[in-house]
Amino acid sequence: METQLIIKIIHMCGVALGCAAIFIRAFTLFKGTQGNLPNPAGRKFFVAMQHGSMTLIAVTGIILLFMKNFDVQPWFYAKVVLFLALLSSLSKAYKKDDTVLLVQRRAGLFIAAVALIFIITLVIIKPVFG
Repeated sequence: METQLIIKIIHMCGVALGCAAIFIRAFTLFKGTQGNLPNPAGRKFFVAMQHGSMTLIAVTGIILLFMKNFDVQPWFYAKVVLFLALLSSLSKAYKKDDTVLLVQRRAGLFIAAVALIFIITLVIIKPVFG
């Protein structure tokens, strides 16, 4: 198989793993919360799963970008900004600080979910600007 195709498959597996991690970890904000903190059950596994998938997505994305000689479409920049918004809102949602209210955590999760949906939509549609 072609190297770029293998990296693309690994990238998409990372995306699927990331979607699953975000979806599964979201339940910790709704069941078994302790004050303003998420449910600690399985925390280490979910954190490792989410961090691993996001790292895999970033690394394989950079490799694919390098393999394409940084020749990208204009929608790619929107995808990068949305990915950064996704990471930022997830860090807000799961910050280990009890001063962050549960409502703020859920809002961060909602923003992350919206960013993820828009990223996937951008990849599927591949809009042409201009």
